[in-house]
Amino acid sequence: MKRFGIAVLLIVVAVFLVAPPAMSRTTFISIGTGGTGGIYYPYGGGVAEIWSKYVKGVKAVAEVTGASVENVKLAHKGETVVGEVMGDVAVAGFNGIGKFNGKKNDILSMAIMYPNLLQVVALKSSGITNIDQVKGRNISTGSPGSGTNFMAEAVLKALGIAPDSYNDSRLSFTESANALRDGTIDVGIWSVGPGTSSILDLATTHEITMLGFTPQQTEKILAANATYSAVELSGGVYRGVDQAVPTIGVWNVMICQASLDTDLVYQLAKALFEHNDYLKKIHPSAAYTTPENAVKYSQIPLHPGTIKYLEEKGIAVPDKLRP
Repeated sequence: MKRFGIAVLLIVVAVFLVAPPAMSRTTFISIGTGGTGGIYYPYGGGVAEIWSKYVKGVKAVAEVTGASVENVKLAHKGETVVGEVMGDVAVAGFNGIGKFNGKKNDILSMAIMYPNLLQVVALKSSGITNIDQVKGRNISTGSPGSGTNFMAEAVLKALGIAPDSYNDSRLSFTESANALRDGTIDVGIWSVGPGTSSILDLATTHEITMLGFTPQQTEKILAANATYSAVELSGGVYRGVDQAVPTIGVWNVMICQASLDTDLVYQLAKALFEHNDYLKKIHPSAAYTTPENAVKYSQIPLHPGTIKYLEEKGIAVPDKLRP
């Protein structure tokens, strides 16, 4: 029995010696993205591939979600770890205002992604040429919980277009394109990087109109929303839309749980920024995902892990972006 006990002890010691230390255990990272008809999902998939390949011990996966508003809530609750979020929604979630009903969410900024442009689409056959013409129409302001819906409602409110003056189906990007194609809605609204697949596909089968904003409309929108800026959608992005279209832009933020380990976020940020060439192959908008833009455009404080990487690269981080 004594020999048996010694043998068992030796086996236990041997297993302990060859077993991987706790630090080598796999860390699972879930990235809240959006629907499959926008840029969030393929962009998030590219980020997941980078992290899984280049961050030791990490396995990342992109999750289909309701997008920005939902992503803030999921990250706060810990159902995801990272989320892709429009800047105006990140500010609202961080401060607990607007749709977050006074509840501050425990999120920080990890990186800036790329700018979203508000893209208001109608079929040419509808005769709609101005955003004011949504009154009395069937429209889609984006799926519930999405940044598109958040931004569309904010813009319409700033223009004095009341919610009860239009019928809102609140569809996803793909559903909005299909509804325009079928005549179920007259106007669809997207807040997304230019060249999104759902509008591109629609424009190949139907003549579309991209509704721009007048200088007076733009002034009203910017006066009501400090996180927005006046931008132009370049001509030639979509078939039949050959001239630049004046619209509204907002930066997208990659948020994360505030409680995430500093060294983990440092490794994630490092891999994201240093393998950006691969991400640009997924979508050209990733060209905006740079260390410099993280400081220049973040609307909420940065995670200490990102700050560690930025300072290592010699980039000064202002006090307002320190948690």
